[in-house]
Amino acid sequence: MCEKSKNSLRRACFLDRDGVVNVEVDYLHEPEKTVLETGIVEALQAIHEHGFLAVVVTNQAGVARGKYPESDIFQVHEKLQSLLAEHGQQIDAFYYCPHHPEHTGECACRKPQPGMLLQAARELEIDLAESLMVGDRLSDVNAGRNAGCQKSYLVRTGYGLKTLEKNPSPDCPVTDNAYTAFMDFINQQEEK
Repeated sequence: MCEKSKNSLRRACFLDRDGVVNVEVDYLHEPEKTVLETGIVEALQAIHEHGFLAVVVTNQAGVARGKYPESDIFQVHEKLQSLLAEHGQQIDAFYYCPHHPEHTGECACRKPQPGMLLQAARELEIDLAESLMVGDRLSDVNAGRNAGCQKSYLVRTGYGLKTLEKNPSPDCPVTDNAYTAFMDFINQQEEK
């Protein structure tokens, strides 16, 4: 059995989807309503230039709630990739949780559980301790922490401002968007 050394593992920037990669639309499942969020193109460019993977981890409880079929998730992801390709960018991998505890019972993948990040780390050979999580809800921040990411950021896009209204002093760094979060992470790495 071959085991990768820690040095050969990759780093990743985990991104929540709705409100971070694309503009928040409640239960987004229609590709035509997909719009890129402010700063995401610049974020992906910086992520890739610094040798990180861009990995989306998204709760999609609309499936469990019967609001849309799982196939709609793939169509939205295809639309995102198409919109990003127009700017020469892409998401490297998508992970989603179709569950909701009231409808399907508890699972290990619905954020703040770390299941999606742990699965990505196994499949993509990611060093979580050298990676970061960016989201617009505290469940995103806590998923990153629970997975062992070096840092988790809360952004003001999507539900970020509402999250901050309810929790004005969260125990995590707060930035304007995914780009400013990633650059803060990189700047801190360079200061070490």
